[in-house]
Amino acid sequence: MSNSSKTLVLAEPTSSYDSRGVRERLIEVLVDCPGVEGLFTYRVRSELSVQPGDVLSVPFGPQIIGAIAIRYISSPPADLDASKIREVEEVITSGFFPPYYWQLLNRVAQYYCTELITVIRMALPPGLLEKSQRRLRLNTEVLPEGAEAFCSRPAQEVLKLLKSQKDGDYSAQYLQRQVKGAYRAIRELIKRGWIESYLEAPKPIRAKLQKAATVVVQSFPPDLTKSQREALEILRHQGGEMWITDLKKHFKISLSILNSLEKKGCVVIEEREKLRFLQEPEMITDEAKPLTPAQADALQVISHLNGFAQVLLHGVTGSGKTEVYLQAIAPLLESGKSVLVLVPEIGLTPQLTDRFRARFGERVYVYHSGLSDGERYDTWRQMLMGTPQVLIGTRSAIFAPLSNLGLIVLDEEHDSSFKQVSPIPTYHARTVATWRAALENCPLILGSATPSLESWVNVEPEGTNQKRSGHTSYYLSLPERIQSRPLPPVEIVDMRQELQAGNRSIFSRSLQAALQNLLEQQQQGILFINRRGHSTFVSCRNCGYVMECPDCDVSLSYHYTHEGATELLRCHYCNHTQLHPRNCPECGSPYLKFFGSGTQKVTQELTQMFPDLRSLRFDSDTTSRKGAHRELISQFARGEADVLVGTQMLTKGLDLAGVTLVGVVAADGLLYHSDYRASERAFQTLTQVAGRAGRGDEPGRVIVQTYSPEHPVIGAVRHHDYDQFIRGELPQRESLNYPPYGRLILLRLSGIDGVEVQQTAEMLADVCRDRLGNECEILGPAPASIMRVAQRYRWHILLKFPGDVEDSLPDLTVLRALCPGSVSITIDVDPLSID
Repeated sequence: MSNSSKTLVLAEPTSSYDSRGVRERLIEVLVDCPGVEGLFTYRVRSELSVQPGDVLSVPFGPQIIGAIAIRYISSPPADLDASKIREVEEVITSGFFPPYYWQLLNRVAQYYCTELITVIRMALPPGLLEKSQRRLRLNTEVLPEGAEAFCSRPAQEVLKLLKSQKDGDYSAQYLQRQVKGAYRAIRELIKRGWIESYLEAPKPIRAKLQKAATVVVQSFPPDLTKSQREALEILRHQGGEMWITDLKKHFKISLSILNSLEKKGCVVIEEREKLRFLQEPEMITDEAKPLTPAQADALQVISHLNGFAQVLLHGVTGSGKTEVYLQAIAPLLESGKSVLVLVPEIGLTPQLTDRFRARFGERVYVYHSGLSDGERYDTWRQMLMGTPQVLIGTRSAIFAPLSNLGLIVLDEEHDSSFKQVSPIPTYHARTVATWRAALENCPLILGSATPSLESWVNVEPEGTNQKRSGHTSYYLSLPERIQSRPLPPVEIVDMRQELQAGNRSIFSRSLQAALQNLLEQQQQGILFINRRGHSTFVSCRNCGYVMECPDCDVSLSYHYTHEGATELLRCHYCNHTQLHPRNCPECGSPYLKFFGSGTQKVTQELTQMFPDLRSLRFDSDTTSRKGAHRELISQFARGEADVLVGTQMLTKGLDLAGVTLVGVVAADGLLYHSDYRASERAFQTLTQVAGRAGRGDEPGRVIVQTYSPEHPVIGAVRHHDYDQFIRGELPQRESLNYPPYGRLILLRLSGIDGVEVQQTAEMLADVCRDRLGNECEILGPAPASIMRVAQRYRWHILLKFPGDVEDSLPDLTVLRALCPGSVSITIDVDPLSID
């Protein structure tokens, strides 16, 4: 019965006819059965009204289980015997998810060449469907006296069981175990309207249960002790009920007092499920701030948008984009609408969440992969209740089932973290957000100081109001920082001259002086380095041997933690780790030298050169533990460190008023990559990290160290000049037909056998030439820039399409069937990296 139709149809198709000439409707559903994958086909009876998104009960094997209606199909799949198709039992809940939700998932599946079931499982949180439960309850308003006399014996037994239960409510599974013939009896009673069926809201696999105390008396008994009376007063003042843990923690009320009150009939203590949300610290209430003229103009435009529109909010670093978001959101919440705010990485959420919670309180929720399964599950469930809220999350939150959506915001929309690379589907949150905003007819705001070239070209900022692809696009500019604070001056240091002057430190003389000044002025600074770890690679000075990963075609990085700790070499691609050898494995020489610099080495040299400067390291090594992002940033904000040393995490929206210095230790690591986006990525990263300086009352400064001061990107960064950068970059992209003027699909192949992978790549390239030769340019096949990762060989094929193809890219899923089982293929539509 399992199948997956190739044709994706959401609207109900023209019905076919069965062997008796009876009109029939077929629908595919996702069944609520752990361990069972794929879509299953069922027949819909003529009297049932079923729409995609409805929750159904369906027969599955010997039992009746819950299912979600996905899509209608016009005819049974070829490999399915039509006589074995069973009927949908009934509709339990209409519109459990709104129709647009399935349209959105459908479009993601089509555009990114992925099976719909894969998209569904990626979008839903773990455990959401696995424990939904069909239940039955008495309809007491229409149930007549002596109803048992008018129904069959099994139906009489079902009614008797339901009446024996206090709420007249039992699970269908329990009734089927207790009553022989319950299946027909339940249908009989539902048809009479005496009982009704519903699907209980899904519960966690392991619900978090916690004891709560509830006051159950109007007046206090006279025999209460002083402490018992005080406990009741506190409970009453708190609304009549509280979690016992909170009573203990905040009011020092012991369990023995509560037990005594329960014995006297004053309170009831019972276990209840407590939804798990990310625990955030208490915030001081914040009020809306005065706006600059540019902010006020932007807010005026956004507030008057009616329906779908795309807005590019282009504001320099520190120009107050977040305040515009906040003031645009406030009236939406008051009108009962919800708002979705996407950020590129988990590290951004603590600061942004704090600002939103200070403004909107408990109406703000967080959703990202850093939450526990229970937190993700429960956060998702509360969204289904339809309460107006602000949800802040990373790219996966674009699939959150918020109802009555009034606005979607992508903060730092240029960031590559919005693109999913693995596992499939390889969607971009900005693209999916555009589709969702159009489906829900609400505005989409893309905010950035360094917009992606795709967003820039899309809105055509020569005018503030452009009609494109059937919708209105707006370009809104915030050209100045709030309170007229100046952008920090950027000093470019030529490291070639530093070497000529005899300075062999990783810190230029200018940066050393600035760090010394930090210490004297008791100010704070940020040092940016593009690599984590201690050293980029380890090489033998005697024979030139480089320590390489045994499973990847890359060098191992040296990681240093503290004096006396075990010295480790680690691969940043597959995480292979091994001890650092004392002698060269090739020639036995003890002269092994560390080359390049990572965050660990920068921190180590900083401590050696400035022992009084307190430093914190902020990279993926130090923030892997849950809550570490918030903890490190909070430490720095409280002044417990003078310098924050980190990787690209530092570029993503950090707003720290005390930072007056930003030092880029080695800009060249960003400039030279075999990728058409290298210049764009370098400009965005350097401009963003430079923007962390001077956000408070003290002016800031930026020092960029480079061996290529003449590079066009460095010149644009020096002047914070986005226009200068795009004037040089866009013509190059257009001449080569690269995005935003052309469209790309990258086919990534990998496998254990290098020869087999190469041969498969060559075969698929020939297939693409035969089928697509007139539609696109085909580059490759070619080995990936790092050919072997985690013992798997990798080959690429790049398809270049003209920009006017819009969404009509070809369906390449057939290529998967042509690959041998030992070779995997990823179809990456609109890749951000092709190296």
